[in-house]
Amino acid sequence: MSLREARQTHLLKVFLVLSAIYTLYLAKTLFIPLVFSAFVALLLSPLVALGRKIYIPRTISAFVLIGLLIAPFTFLGVELVKPAERWMETLPKISAELTEQINEISEKFENEQNAAQLKAEEEKKRKEAEEASFFDRLFKDDEPEPEVKKEEAEESVVTGKIKQGSIEVLLSLLASAPFLIAQMFGSVILILFLLIFGPALFKVFIQDFPVVVNKDRTVELVGQIQKRLSSYIITISIINGLLGSATAAAFYVLGVEDAILWGALVGMLNFVPYLGGLISCTILLMVGVVQYGLVSTAFLPPAVFLCINILESQFITPAILGKSFRLNPLIIILWLAVMGWLWGIIGVLLAVPILVCIKIIFEHLHVLPHWVKLLESDG
Repeated sequence: MSLREARQTHLLKVFLVLSAIYTLYLAKTLFIPLVFSAFVALLLSPLVALGRKIYIPRTISAFVLIGLLIAPFTFLGVELVKPAERWMETLPKISAELTEQINEISEKFENEQNAAQLKAEEEKKRKEAEEASFFDRLFKDDEPEPEVKKEEAEESVVTGKIKQGSIEVLLSLLASAPFLIAQMFGSVILILFLLIFGPALFKVFIQDFPVVVNKDRTVELVGQIQKRLSSYIITISIINGLLGSATAAAFYVLGVEDAILWGALVGMLNFVPYLGGLISCTILLMVGVVQYGLVSTAFLPPAVFLCINILESQFITPAILGKSFRLNPLIIILWLAVMGWLWGIIGVLLAVPILVCIKIIFEHLHVLPHWVKLLESDG
């Protein structure tokens, strides 16, 4: 191959990669439900196959599994609706209160810092007053009043902007809710059909399509992806569920309001490695400030969660998952950024399972071993 052909091949590969990225970004409303449904179907299909062996039709077992999957989340959602609505309704009020408290603290710091400067200015004014006329003194006494009014006006504008921003966030969430519900409903229907009709389609694809050259190897690859990815998803789900339960129990003992809500939130955010814990700490700090005020006790909720999260992330999860699912933290952060840019919040939640799936494919096909080594490097 000549140098010109090599450059053309390289440019073609770059063009294909960019085209794939653009397609994933442009058609994210199509790909997100497909990928999510495929992961859930891979997770549940062994149970459907087990039911088929004991003469339970795929349709019945698929409906039962979907019901068992939806029921806990529905119950949890019903239980959390009222506290979530209460927090969403009080969000503008909370923002205003936090702004006022922050303004009070900043004023105290400014007063302490400017105390010496004010004393110097007073001495200077007394010296000038001895030489100035009565009208000059009167004019200088009237000067600070507009400044105070100006400061008050600026504070009111800032508070109003924060309230307006909180209301806009609430309205945007409410506006996107119907679309999210429609996507969730479509994903449930797609999962159901994948469980019922997916194996037959896969069998025909493997046996009759000429694009599949090594049929046995393809079946083995899909089986490995199903087995290892299911193991990873189930293990992480159990760990995050226990993390959320432990956090909720600790908050209940400490008297933190809506402990179940915050336990469910941190358990869901923990599906996002590293960044999820940081976001949880930030939210819990705001919760502590709202409940206790700007005092040292406000750091109690994030501190308790941080201790539980460190125990989980540094000891429990590595001991359970072992080295088979080891991924470099920097690679994970970069991959989260890419998937978040492509598919938003759902992309961040799906990022690690997709990366694990890519790693499994590379390992099984024995291709790109340097990339596998890069993904597994622990520093």
